[in-house]
Amino acid sequence: MDEPRDSARQRLRDSIVDAARAQTVATGWDGVRMGGVASAAGVSRQTVYNEFGTKAGLAEALARREVDRFVSAVRAALREHGADVRAGAYAAIAHTLTEAAGNPLIKAILTSARGGSDELLPYLTTRSELVLAEASGALLEWASIHLPAADPARLAFAADTIVRLVVSHIVLPQAPPEQTARALADLALHLFLTSSTPTDPGR
Repeated sequence: MDEPRDSARQRLRDSIVDAARAQTVATGWDGVRMGGVASAAGVSRQTVYNEFGTKAGLAEALARREVDRFVSAVRAALREHGADVRAGAYAAIAHTLTEAAGNPLIKAILTSARGGSDELLPYLTTRSELVLAEASGALLEWASIHLPAADPARLAFAADTIVRLVVSHIVLPQAPPEQTARALADLALHLFLTSSTPTDPGR
């Protein structure tokens, strides 16, 4: 009974987030105004506040949708390569780095951050509930199928480490995406396989 209403509300929220994304790309997050987002989305300013509460709430919704897109692509890359740990890691990391490098929203956020404003950057990088948990969760889901003997704590550390490194290379790239992906895939292979190796109790 509530499904049409929920669907309509989701479309409303999506249109507002679309407008916020477009304005962020055009002006940077500092230039985004709730009234301007409302006008672009064709709704009232109060509607934007009703849906997201504050500008910070809108920032979180914008970042969550972007993160969800990246994590969905990571899951697809891992599924495609099955139990081939290095191939899956390389595909997922290379796709993420390449897409991030060409993503206009991420470019706008990083440009703003380099100019001294980083209000939106944490939502796409270090906020654990958005990036670290979501991306690590995708790796752990895949590993639970293909590395069933792995120690959960060591596996969690491996996934968290890889995600943090990928994020750092998005924020401050040091080499072409393919080169970085090869190096990080080698590291992922080592960390994931090590997590499946019995620990020496004497160490």
